Amino acid sequence: MLIINKVSKTFFPNKPNEIRALDDLSFAVSPGEFVSVVGANGSGKSTLQNLIAGTVQVDKGEISLNGELINQMADYQRSRWIARVFQNPLQGTAPELSILDNFRLASLRGKTKKFTIGINKAFKERVKEQVALLDMGLENKIHQPMGLLSGGQRQALTLLMTVMSDVKLLLLDEPTAALDPRSATRIMELANKLIGEYQLAVLFITHNMKEALGYGNRLIQMSHGRIKRDLPNEEKSRLKPQDLYEWFNED
Repeated sequence: MLIINKVSKTFFPNKPNEIRALDDLSFAVSPGEFVSVVGANGSGKSTLQNLIAGTVQVDKGEISLNGELINQMADYQRSRWIARVFQNPLQGTAPELSILDNFRLASLRGKTKKFTIGINKAFKERVKEQVALLDMGLENKIHQPMGLLSGGQRQALTLLMTVMSDVKLLLLDEPTAALDPRSATRIMELANKLIGEYQLAVLFITHNMKEALGYGNRLIQMSHGRIKRDLPNEEKSRLKPQDLYEWFNED
């Protein structure tokens, strides 16, 4: 379980351009809970994910994951349990390395890296079996550099790589924003499948109101660094995209 306890973050404190990004924020996400997070620009969505991932440090409060206090850990230490898929398909992978090498690096998430990646026949077959599930014909191209793939192919593989280690929390940072509609649907369906199969806790940031309502079992609206609405699936299922757009007009 992810627990955010009274977390605050201010950028440029005591200066004219001070920004209070998060303000005494508290909530929790259980294993298997798929939380869609919406909000206007500057509402604190990205700061929240950055604080959880460790790329930004909290000013006050605590962040814990499965009983481990992680807000004082470096980002590479947290990566053992936390995976992140970014908006840009070029982020989060090594474009010059092959599909196979990227999967091996993902399997070593949070572990001490040796001078060689250490790929054996069994691991290679495991990767081929996983990649074949995408039905993209990439299982016979695992020696191809990641950088030569399309955005949709790369995002799909990145999602698969998140479950190559003992990940407990998945941060989805607008993972479909740079994709065409068909690829976007494929990526979200794959994410939904993996989340259910591996019982991951998930925070999904999106500006796509249809995706926010179509995926996940909980919906959070952030506003000025706080949670303005926190709706369970029953209430979320009654909403339409227009309802969410009207929320933004309230701010």
